[in-house]
Amino acid sequence: MNAERGTETILITGATDGLGKAAALLLAERGYRIFAGGRSPEKRAQLDTLAKEKRLPLETLEMDVCDDRSVERAVAVVHQKTGQVDVLINNAGLAYVATVEDMTMEDWRRQFETNFFGVVRVTQAVLPKMRERRSGRIIMISSVAGLVTPPTQGAYSASKHAMEGLSNALRHELYPFGVKTILIEPGYIVTNIQQTAVELVQPYQEKIQKGAYAKVYRGSWSGAKSSRAKSKTTPEDCARVILKAIEAPKPRARYGVTPLATTLKWAKRLLPDTAIDAMIRRRYGITGEG
Repeated sequence: MNAERGTETILITGATDGLGKAAALLLAERGYRIFAGGRSPEKRAQLDTLAKEKRLPLETLEMDVCDDRSVERAVAVVHQKTGQVDVLINNAGLAYVATVEDMTMEDWRRQFETNFFGVVRVTQAVLPKMRERRSGRIIMISSVAGLVTPPTQGAYSASKHAMEGLSNALRHELYPFGVKTILIEPGYIVTNIQQTAVELVQPYQEKIQKGAYAKVYRGSWSGAKSSRAKSKTTPEDCARVILKAIEAPKPRARYGVTPLATTLKWAKRLLPDTAIDAMIRRRYGITGEG
């Protein structure tokens, strides 16, 4: 795919912040017509203003991936204005950080409603026209958490593992129709998702500080702080990988982003689970002492 051969339409979920926003701006600068979905009116207004200032072919859409009607309305607007979606980028997501035992079932459902069922909902909305046209690409913004699972990130990681399984199925099912499904697997990149995670975890503060898993939480926060300090990869770096996946004549099934993603990919292939588990426990200070 190449915008120079004619303007192609890209729909991005969760596109008013972080990785989604960086991708929306870069792709618009490259000549693609961008529809940037998001829930926040304020963030949509800010992005619309920025696009006008830069004269970019970008407009925002009100879209809540957890709401059937919101998704249907947004996709209908895109189809009405352009007739088709050439590329869907499933980027919307959030992260709950708590141990499996501590996290409430309500929060487990919220995690999956956004990160997994939201992806299914939007994908189902755009697929019929892609399939009929026998052309299109679906870009899934996964994570290295879809490959390995750090402590306290069971819910987030499980949702990304589910996305990986969904993408594997789509690659086979859509092969006869010429529609490509591509996974983007970033490592730690500093975006607003970390601040949102801090807000979402507030109800668990007593258990984090005094509960049975207090030591596990301390190790988890320490590991996350270390990753944040070492992270040199920006959302714009990830956007360039997304652009590569869109424009590659024969895209790979997976594209890693950040050195950590590359390291973990090869570790999963070459090392036994016991070795990887030991590495994770060392990094997050998990010992046999409760």
